[in-house]
Amino acid sequence: MTELELIFPDLPGTDRPGVLRALAEGMAKAGVTVDADVMYRRLLEREELGSTAIGSAVAIPHCKMEDLSRVVLGIGLSREGVEFESEDGKPVRLFFVVVSPAETPAAHLRSLAAISKWVKADRHVDRLLELEAPEDIRDLLREEGQ
Repeated sequence: MTELELIFPDLPGTDRPGVLRALAEGMAKAGVTVDADVMYRRLLEREELGSTAIGSAVAIPHCKMEDLSRVVLGIGLSREGVEFESEDGKPVRLFFVVVSPAETPAAHLRSLAAISKWVKADRHVDRLLELEAPEDIRDLLREEGQ
C-alpha cells in the first residue's frame, strides 16, 4: 500500500453511509483490510455514538480493526460536501479516516489529536480543499508536517 492509494480526491456518496462505504472500500482496495464490510460497519457504529465531524468542513471517522499492525490514515475529499451532523452545521468536505490496531488505543488517540491540531492551524483545510491531484495533497500534508 502506498500513500497515494490512501488519498481519495473525489469521494462518491451524498450521505454519511455512502461516504463511509466509499472510504472503507477505498481503504480495502489499498490493502488496509481484507474486509471492507467490517470496516464500514465499524465506522458506521462509531458515527452512531456521535458524529466525528469537528467543524470547518472536516470529519475524522475512525475505528479499530484486528488485522492491522499500525495506524493507517486515509484522506477523502467530497467536492459537494456531505451532511454529517457537524456542530457548525456546515457540510463536510474533508475526511481523515483513521484505522488503528485494536490493541493500540494510545496510538489511535494520538493520531486523532494530531489531525485535530493540524486542522485548526491557519488555512490548512482551505489549502487542501483547493487541491485535486493525490500527489499535491500528499505533498501539502508532508510540507505541513502531518
